Order: sequence, then structure tokens, then C-alpha cells
Amino acid sequence: MLALYLDGKLELRDLPRPEPRPGEVLIRVKLAGICRTDLEVLTGYHGFQGVPGHEFVGEVAGPADSPWLNSRVVGEINVACGRCSRCLRGLAPHCRQRQVLGLNGRNGAFAHYLTLPAVNLHPVPTEVPDDAAVFTEPLAAALQVLETAEFLPSSRVLVVGDGSLGLQISWILARHGSEVYLVGRYPAHLELARAHGVAVYLEKELTETDFDAVVEASGSPNGLDLALSRVRPRGTVVLKSTYQGRYPLNTAELVVPEVRLLGSRCGPFAAALRLLKKGWIDPRPLIYRRYPLAQGMEAMAYAQEKGVLKVLLECGD
Repeated sequence: MLALYLDGKLELRDLPRPEPRPGEVLIRVKLAGICRTDLEVLTGYHGFQGVPGHEFVGEVAGPADSPWLNSRVVGEINVACGRCSRCLRGLAPHCRQRQVLGLNGRNGAFAHYLTLPAVNLHPVPTEVPDDAAVFTEPLAAALQVLETAEFLPSSRVLVVGDGSLGLQISWILARHGSEVYLVGRYPAHLELARAHGVAVYLEKELTETDFDAVVEASGSPNGLDLALSRVRPRGTVVLKSTYQGRYPLNTAELVVPEVRLLGSRCGPFAAALRLLKKGWIDPRPLIYRRYPLAQGMEAMAYAQEKGVLKVLLECGD
């Protein structure tokens, strides 16, 4: 099968089709999305070696006796052991032995096929087209901010970053009823939030301060600097960005104003699929280009250009 493979450098390779282990299924990938974390992997994030990619929609191709056979599915990306104390306490996404699809110990979605445990699968409703279903994982991650921190309808919330994830977070928070502001760098991106009732600003134009909560989704350490400068005393900063390297945090910026800094990662797939099924969120305006998997190197290069939102790989074999 054809796949993008990272081994110090990224290249197209012809790899053997993976064989599902007991409890797993073989998935024929239809579409895969390139996200900011995938680009960080190329710079050494997690020290990953293998097939990247964790946003996908596909069709179950095996084993022949699987009740999922021929089903259109998306899949949760954390593969836990199911036996350790964290798993038994309901913290499977934080299992010490976990693999993460395309990010840690398990080949991902930038290939014709991948394998996942059947317990990770979610059926895609017939009403949801592939080019919307492929956003299930990032939309779930956007929804997770509602679980990470308390957002009241009266909350003034700032989202830092007008990339794909930041935009989806702003849409979710606006639908939740909060007073939402988005700060970014690209006027065209900001217009995608304005259509959802979000107040938008370029970075140099933002004068508002004392937000009840700030969600940092810029993908850059500078975004956290901005977030900490805009949150009110005893407010909350939710950190969504992941990037290679360390951030030199001045702890006084948390201690003196008594600010809470909360990490937020993966989210609820079932809820994301319900939003997509009802048409309450339509992420397809975020799609900039599509490439066949055979042009995966060109797709990854384009995804790294400034101002590019979502790039999709058409992975059907």
C-alpha cells in the first residue's frame, strides 16, 4: 500500500498492508486531514517514526467476520491498555502505555489502510459527507474546551489563533452562548468566525482585556504570552496548542493574578458527530485544497505555507 512515512525525513513508501490484531479492524482510509500537530511531528514532536496522520474517515475492510465490515467510520486516536490503574479509573486517554494514532507508537492515516481497535470506532451517519466527517477528531477537540473549563452564557471569552482549530473553538463557544472574541492574523480566516457571531480582531487591533477565559489555540508559544496578558485576575486560560520545544513560563504571571492554566486535548466524538449530522456546525469552508495520496509530499509542503487552513489527502486505493 502507498503511505507517507516519517523516518528522520518524510517520504512516500510502498508498505505492506497492516494486519489487524485480535479486537482490531482494518480500515480503508477515504480522506485524511493534515493538522498543525502533524506538522510539528515533522520537526521532532514525540520523536515519532512511522505513518503520520490522525484525522480520517474510512470504511472497515476486515476482518471478514467483523460486525463493522463495510461500515463508514471515524476513530478515536488513543489506544489504551485497558488494564492499568488509569484505564480502570476512566482515564484511558492518559494511559501510560497508550499508543496514539499517527503520533506515538502506531501508524496513522496518511496511507491506504490503518488498523484500530473496534472499541475506538464511531459510525458516521449517512447525513454526514466524507469531507465533513473527516473533521470529527478536531471538532471533538474543540468541544472538549466546554468540559475543561466552565463557560457561562455571560462569559467573555477570547480565542487566540485563527487556524482551523481556533475557528472551530470559536464556533462552538458562540453556539454555547458565550460572548466570544477571536484574535488572529488573517482577515479571510476571521470572516469565517464573524459569520457565527464572533467578534474578530487582528492581533495589532485587539485592545480588549480582562476576559473571563482565554482559549489558546495559536500553535505558537507567543499565543500563550497573549493569552496571559488578556485574562482577568482569577480567570482561566485553556491551552490547546501542542508544539515541539519548551515554553519559558514566568510563574508569577499565574501566581500573582491567581490565574488557572488548564490543558485540553481530545474530546467527545459522539457529540461532534451529532453536531455534524444536524448541520449545526459545517467545517467544510475550512478546506483549502485536496491532494491524492500520491501527491502527499506536495500536500504537506502546501499545508506548511502561511495562512493555509485544512488540507485533505484523498487516500482511497
